[in-house]
Amino acid sequence: MAGLATSFGSGAMTNSISEIAQAQLLLLVGTNTTEAHPVIGYKMRQAARRGAKLIVVDPRRIELAGEADHWLRIRPGTDIPLLNGLMHIIIEEGLYDHSFIAERTENFEALKETVKKYTPDCVARLTEVPVEDLRQVARLYANTDRAMIFYTLGITEHVCGTSNVMSIANLAMLTGHLGRPGTGVNPLRGQNNVQGACDMGALPNVYPGYQRVSDPAARAKFQEAWGVALSGDIGLTIPEMFDRANAGEIKAMYILGENPVLTDPNSNHIRSGLKKMEFLVVQELFFTETAEYADVVLPAASFAETDGTFTNTERRVQRVRKAIEPLAGRANWQTIMALSAKMGYPMHYRSPEEIFTEMAALTPSYGGISYARMEENGIQWPCPTSDHPGTPYLHARLFTRGKGLFQGIDHIPPAELPDSVYPFLLSTGRILYHYNVTTPYSAGINSIWPEEYAEVNPDDAARLSLETGNRVRVASRRGELFTKIQVTDRVPPGMIWMSFHYRESPANVLTSDAVDPISKTGEYKVCAVSIERA
Repeated sequence: MAGLATSFGSGAMTNSISEIAQAQLLLLVGTNTTEAHPVIGYKMRQAARRGAKLIVVDPRRIELAGEADHWLRIRPGTDIPLLNGLMHIIIEEGLYDHSFIAERTENFEALKETVKKYTPDCVARLTEVPVEDLRQVARLYANTDRAMIFYTLGITEHVCGTSNVMSIANLAMLTGHLGRPGTGVNPLRGQNNVQGACDMGALPNVYPGYQRVSDPAARAKFQEAWGVALSGDIGLTIPEMFDRANAGEIKAMYILGENPVLTDPNSNHIRSGLKKMEFLVVQELFFTETAEYADVVLPAASFAETDGTFTNTERRVQRVRKAIEPLAGRANWQTIMALSAKMGYPMHYRSPEEIFTEMAALTPSYGGISYARMEENGIQWPCPTSDHPGTPYLHARLFTRGKGLFQGIDHIPPAELPDSVYPFLLSTGRILYHYNVTTPYSAGINSIWPEEYAEVNPDDAARLSLETGNRVRVASRRGELFTKIQVTDRVPPGMIWMSFHYRESPANVLTSDAVDPISKTGEYKVCAVSIERA
């Protein structure tokens, strides 16, 4: 896994979207692609209809499960046993890529020792996936020349999210499905410029280009460029910020383009932290639930009012051009510059291009990218020099650390599972009609899908005397809400599913604020709840 740190650490695809058409097999784990990434989902459907094998791993019967050659209805929170079980079969039957492992990896024996105990029978009990399905999928993935893995938040939004990703990397290295077109490990980013934000250093431990703040050489380079002393201390993640706010240790916060009251887990904890702030600034397009707690609300500019760049999930840096002038009179970068000047650090940038040029000069992976070179189709990083064409796929000859490092990873159960008081497992996600959570403020979109319909299995509905359209109370250890339900076999018995788009039924009142210890990502995909008719 350490050998793949450049791509996985930043969450970028190792390969390109266009390679979906070349792939012979698509393995989707924890990604409802047609609803969360509809353009890529359409390309997957095209590939499947042209003959590519499609394997879907998801506890919920998502749309692509209906078109899949194999749908593994996994028990939520058991991705590591599933992946270990597939690797057990591949090793047991000698289907792994011997030459790739010998030439490009190390620590294989440790992986073998770990997965040895994840026999098909054991994995079937843990995951509820039949043994024969495990064997068929393991053989199919191992024996296919060009196989791509895709995953999203269904893998990362667990207390073991980082370990889930490392297990996927193990599987790809075991079979040699890396460093070639039509292969790779391909996370799909949750929003349109998450990749760009991470690339630009919007993380607590790195400068632009994932250059660590703890590295004296990197720190010296940015100190010289910016003319200011920089701390080598690692900053706080969002969950840590709100823990500190609730403890009274963080007194002020500036929130730009985020609505944590609706989007972050255990939203009562978020509200409590916001109330304890001495000073809160929110810069937003709408008067959101978070803005209601602000001392000052600053107007934000949307993408349509902005010049700059977006970097998408395949590492492609693309130009964004404003369609209209900012309605508030200035773009976000201009507001930030004005605020910085008031705080004693004047900035003198004259355009977004000037900011980008400075960043590229300080960031090796962006070093050869310029506005002029992005005019047509954008460029995929790494692109170190002005004559470099960009990189469609990573790890062609070497991994970042040289050889890829296998890691033996054992099952890590969810932080909270159903019990006699909260007998249902709640998982959350997105629906096609509402992009993330900005669309509650769109009357047009709300007219198409105006309210939440939590999904409940017919067996559970019959036991609770519930029908589609009934209003129910859903409660967890953290809070409660009221919502209508849809009775459907899209979810298995014992599980309910909700989206997090609606302020009237805010699912994150219920979700657990347990986090992955490395990424600090919340466990949105598993928590225990009760249901009763309202």
